[in-house]
Amino acid sequence: MMERKLVIPGDFLGDGRAGHGAFEEDSKAFSNVVGLAEEKNGLHFVIPLSGIYNPKRGDGVIGQIQDVTFSKWIVDINSPYEAVLALADATDEFIDLTKTDMTKYFNYGEIIFAEISTVSKIKNVQLSMRNRKCRKLRGGRFITVTPAKVPRIIGKAGSMVEMVKEMTNTQIVVGQNGMVWVKGDNEDIAIEVVRMIEEKSHLQGLTDQVKAFLEEKMGSTTKEVVTDGTD
Repeated sequence: MMERKLVIPGDFLGDGRAGHGAFEEDSKAFSNVVGLAEEKNGLHFVIPLSGIYNPKRGDGVIGQIQDVTFSKWIVDINSPYEAVLALADATDEFIDLTKTDMTKYFNYGEIIFAEISTVSKIKNVQLSMRNRKCRKLRGGRFITVTPAKVPRIIGKAGSMVEMVKEMTNTQIVVGQNGMVWVKGDNEDIAIEVVRMIEEKSHLQGLTDQVKAFLEEKMGSTTKEVVTDGTD
């Protein structure tokens, strides 16, 4: 493992894949936040110096499978504390561990949405996939936001994120740990809007601002499609 170094948004982390706290362009990873950069097996990620996620029981989180052991998975949940998904909490199937490859269910690097079932006093975090919303997140893109801004991104009773999903025709899953997964026809626009909400979360009337922004963006997208089709 490389020694941790202090980075700011936009700093080049290295060639390879981008993990939490980073983004990827042309197979190169860059920092998304102010924090400490690390690299593991070609995966670059940044531990934020502010807004660190503190795991709580019942939180829905997005995590990445970091390691697979005899009867459990180690999951990175964008927190100083790693999480564990035990086999018994991952599936109801009877599994003969002497004959079954654990990666059949969850493999290295895969992204999941899971629920935190327990957090011990010494911050041992246990995950569960038993909630019907829990699943593997295939394809798409994921970004890191400040965990404290997550309630604003979701909105009252999910109103904000539902509006963004509907107007951009995308699937969006927001983890309480500050990880956001986006998949669909207009991923770039949806991500831009999520960033906008994060940046302006303190403002009143934000819902109207977001709606107007989306109407302008999606209107421009529609016009471009029509123009392209008539050339």
